[in-house]
Amino acid sequence: MLSEADGQLQAVIIATGSEVAIAMQAQAILKAGGVAVRVVSMPCTRRFDQQSSTWKKLVLPPDVCRVAIEAGQTDFWHKYVGLDGDVLGIDEFGASAPAPLLYQHYGLTADNLAQTVLRTIVSAGGSDGDF
Repeated sequence: MLSEADGQLQAVIIATGSEVAIAMQAQAILKAGGVAVRVVSMPCTRRFDQQSSTWKKLVLPPDVCRVAIEAGQTDFWHKYVGLDGDVLGIDEFGASAPAPLLYQHYGLTADNLAQTVLRTIVSAGGSDGDF
C-alpha cells in the first residue's frame, strides 16, 4: 500500500510506474469530495501473486471496488480489479505524441481517474475479484 484511505475505505486505485503520480492526484481529488480511497503501487504483479491469500485480500479487499490505471494494455489488470472494477489504459498501438498529450487524449488524467472511481463505486457496490 502506498497511500492509505482517510476514513472508511470505499475504493482502491492500483497503479505502477508513471501512473502512480496520477493515482495520488486522483486520491486527493476524491478525498476533497469525501471519498476514501487507498492507492496501491504494484510494480511487480508476480511478487504480489506469490503472497498469501490473506495478505492479498488485505491489500485489495474483495468487497471494495478497484480501479487500475495503466499507460498500456488494460486486459492484464482485470485480474486485480475483478468483474465490477475498471481499468484506464491504452488499448491500441501506434499513437505518437509527447506523453502529456497522449495521457490527456486517452483519459489518463487524475480527474478522469477520480470520475471513473466514483462511477465504479456507484455501479459496483464492491468487487468480486479473487486471486
